[in-house]
Amino acid sequence: MEAPAPNPTRDSTSHEQLPDNLVRDVDRDDLSRLVREVNDDGHGVSFQKMAARSEAGGYSVSKAFFQRMATNGVPTAPTAERLRGMALALNRPLGVIKRAAAIQYLDYQATELAGYDEDIRVIVAHLAGMEKRERRRWQAMIEADERAKRDE
Repeated sequence: MEAPAPNPTRDSTSHEQLPDNLVRDVDRDDLSRLVREVNDDGHGVSFQKMAARSEAGGYSVSKAFFQRMATNGVPTAPTAERLRGMALALNRPLGVIKRAAAIQYLDYQATELAGYDEDIRVIVAHLAGMEKRERRRWQAMIEADERAKRDE
């Protein structure tokens, strides 16, 4: 089931059009923002190159789709296949792309340690189970180690 992205011009009781940059700032646009960041206003990876990267990985995500996504002009969540193609095109982990899509289209709020490997999650889970005094001791050790590395 596809969920539409919020659209202040469509949902507003006013018929006044908002400037594109204001629409981008108002909407949830995490996935769109990733596309814009990789494109960097035409100075980074072109939309054509994004489409080519996707195609090289076996996924068909068009240049036009990337252009629409960059302006937050895609009203429904991309399919799982399209998200895989976007991950290749944007050179980002699939988990990052999925999370951005979930935030943009489903108003998802992350509560887990997404984007980190298992080692980091185990360390954080271990620290979370400690008493506050123990956590402060570990924090002091980590900070002391960082200072020692800087002083070398």
